Amino acid sequence: MTPEYDVKELAREMEEWSPKEVMRKALELYDNIAISFSGAEDVVLIEIASKLKKNIQVFTLDTGRLHPETYRFIEKVRDHYNLQIETLSPNAEELERLVREKGLFSFYKNGHSECCGIRKVAPLRRKLATVDAWITGQRKDQSPSTRNKVALVEEDAAFGAPDRPLIKFNPLANWTSQDVWNYIRMFDVPYNELHTKGFISIGCEPCTRPVLPNQHEREGRWWWEESTIKECGLHAGNLKS
Repeated sequence: MTPEYDVKELAREMEEWSPKEVMRKALELYDNIAISFSGAEDVVLIEIASKLKKNIQVFTLDTGRLHPETYRFIEKVRDHYNLQIETLSPNAEELERLVREKGLFSFYKNGHSECCGIRKVAPLRRKLATVDAWITGQRKDQSPSTRNKVALVEEDAAFGAPDRPLIKFNPLANWTSQDVWNYIRMFDVPYNELHTKGFISIGCEPCTRPVLPNQHEREGRWWWEESTIKECGLHAGNLKS
């Protein structure tokens, strides 16, 4: 049963909470809750959760276009924490149609929305239909144009439904990139080896590149598109006007 509480009131109550306190509350409120895992922030969440509860539910999106280093990273995390990581893949028929009709690199001409929709958003939607809440590593400073109002807890209107609300926790919303990496170094948390090669925000191989000094971390994603909108649809609510 979904607990009854005011999400906005809880978000206000949490404003000064640490990520560990937010995580503890999320795990207390929901049994059927999952951590979305892909990057450095998400492993911090797994590290925190592993100290609070056994058998945490973790999933990741295998788009079929990830860097080899990212696949090795997934296995490193699986082994380090001795946990199962549910790997979600795109629908084969939809993907085959896209590649047959538009090729492997249509996103350079037509934008990344369609490809991300098939490889990321659709598998995520299928997964989120099976849980009551999910936990993400979003931070406000990751993208000032789309994430600066990310709350520590919010109702996910993009993937939930009026008759089946979905709650989204963002325990690291108030942290900076430096906070994340300080934690990673302090607790010897595994990280993607691409971070040592100039990559900060890491997605699919064709759509991610290293950033230069003083560039924002999201500038390495979909660099051929509008610089102020760097979202793939996983956090569709961030794009509300």
